[in-house]
Amino acid sequence: MNIRIDFATTADLPQLADLLSELFALESDFTPERDKQLRGLRLILDEPQLGKLFVLRVDGKVAGMANALITVSTAEGGKVLLLEDVIVSRAHRGGGYGRKLVEHVLAWAKRQGMTRVTLLADRDNAPALDFYRVLGFEGSHMTVLRKRLD
Repeated sequence: MNIRIDFATTADLPQLADLLSELFALESDFTPERDKQLRGLRLILDEPQLGKLFVLRVDGKVAGMANALITVSTAEGGKVLLLEDVIVSRAHRGGGYGRKLVEHVLAWAKRQGMTRVTLLADRDNAPALDFYRVLGFEGSHMTVLRKRLD
C-alpha cells in the first residue's frame, strides 16, 4: 500500500468536495453544499497565502484531506495555523491515516515557523475529540461564537 501526503491540485477538487460532504454530514453546525465547498476549496488553491490544502493519497487515490489556514496571532507575535476539515474517507478510517495526515500538517506548520495550531471539533464527536487529544491537542478556555453576515 502506497501512502503519500501532498498539496492538493485543481484535479483533486471533486474528491475533496466529496470528503467535505462526508465531514459536514457528521457535524451539527454545517450542512453539505457542494457549490459552496468547491468555491471555498478553489479560493484556497488560488490564494496560497490563505493556507494549504493537504491531500492523503492511498495507492494514488484521494483518501483524506486537511485544510491548513494561515493567520496571525498577536498573542503569539507571528503566524499560526487554523486546522480545519480534517477527514479520512470512511473506507480508510482506523488505519492510522488520520494521524499521519495531522502529524504531516503539524510538521509542515513548524517548518513554516508557526507556533500554534488551533482547531475546532464538534463537541458531540467523542472519537474526534479523543483523536486530537492523543495527538497532543488540549482544551481551551476560549468559547467559539459565530455570526453569519449574509
